[in-house]
Formats: sequence, structure tokens, C-alpha cells
Amino acid sequence: MVLQVNPIQKEPIVTWEALPADFILPDDPVENIQQPAIAAALTDALGSTGRIQPQMLIGSNFGLVATVNKKIVVKAPDWFYVPQVQSVGTNVVRRSYTPNLEGAAVAVVMEFLSNTEGGELSVRSTPPYGKLYYYEKILQVPTYVTYDPYEPSIEIRCLQNGQYILQQVDANGRYWIPELELFLGIWQGERLCQTMNWLRWWDTEGNLLLWSSEQAEQERQRAEQERQRAEQERQRADILAAKLRELGIDPDA
Repeated sequence: MVLQVNPIQKEPIVTWEALPADFILPDDPVENIQQPAIAAALTDALGSTGRIQPQMLIGSNFGLVATVNKKIVVKAPDWFYVPQVQSVGTNVVRRSYTPNLEGAAVAVVMEFLSNTEGGELSVRSTPPYGKLYYYEKILQVPTYVTYDPYEPSIEIRCLQNGQYILQQVDANGRYWIPELELFLGIWQGERLCQTMNWLRWWDTEGNLLLWSSEQAEQERQRAEQERQRAEQERQRADILAAKLRELGIDPDA
């Protein structure tokens, strides 16, 4: 009888090296038209409520780079957040981001589910690495969000002792994202003429973070209410002035 021994899976050797200037980054198309819209809406709400600072890096479909076993590996999540990065200067375009070399580690990544090979929940530990494996074992991202806008459903995985652990939804159907100190949940409605299930932020008080378009509409409504109040005050003043004149009193005296 021959005893078969399974080979021991070696831990990957990860280094953080500058991307060569001539390296060709992947330029894969997004899966559908909803993905860029969902990502843009997440960033828009953070920006419109003053939660984006100059030292942060927030992006979508943008290459996150690591060198694994001496080979460059790049994954471009649908949305990601880094709390602090080094400036590249005003005349330089950032092509990609290498954690621990160009700034802090990536804090949050999000992937919007698709049916492609090596997808968002793949734990493939050999090239091409699965996304879940890459974020968990290579980049070691503290919070990994996967979202299916068609179900719709969210899964939040937080890194604990080197492994992703699924988080539980709260009583409001939302998940706490500690790196941003915000709740994340699903909201159905319209933005930019698209009606669908959006990912949205709520603060610790339960207030929905408004998109810039919603803030503009809110300001428009507030201005209209002020105009109406001013018009009502003018009308009351005109009525009072007319009554005073009837009594022989000059209201302008």
C-alpha cells in the first residue's frame, strides 16, 4: 500500500514593491452598468457630507497591487477605501496603489457579485488568486463587502485572527463598518434616472447620508419654503397697512 501525503500549502511570500513604469495594468470591462453607478453613489454620499479628507484614497475598478512569490498581482475591486496615502504630487496621475509602500493598508473593499470565473467569493490560493483569498490572505483587508443588487443581499466579512468571519445584520437590516464608523445597508430608489437597489450609508444616529443631488433638492425645498414664508409675511404686512389706512393712520409715518 502506498501512503499518499498531501503537500503542505506554503504561506505566500508577500512583498510591497513599486510597480514598474511599463507594467500594463488590466483593463477589464465592468460586468454591468449598475456597478459603476453603485460605487459612484457610495463615494458621492461620503463627499457630500464632508467625510472625505485629502489624505484618503477612495476608488473603484482601480488596481491594488502586491508582489506574491516574486510575481506582481493586481486586483481591481468595485469599491475600496484607504484611510491615508502618500501624496504623488499635483502633476502625477496615480495608476495603482501598493499598500504599505505608498501608504496605509487597504481598510475596506467591496465587490458587486457576478458569475465570472475566479469571482468575488473564490478562495483559489494559486494564480490567478481568487478575490476572497487575495483580500483575506494577501492584502489582509479588515472588512470585505460583497453585494448582490439583484437579490438584493449583502455579506460583510471582517478579519479576525487572519480569517474572514461573516458579520450579523442589525435590527435595522444594516451592517456596522468600523473603519468608516458608518452603517451600510440597502436602499431602493432612484438616482440619476436609475431605479434600483443601492448600497447606502447611515451614521451612528441612524441618519441616512444624503447624495449631493438629494442635498441640492433639500436646499431647493428649503429656499422655496423661505420664499413662501417671506411672501406670506409681505401679504400680512400689506393687509395690516391697508387696515391702518382705513383707520386714518399712515403706516409709513
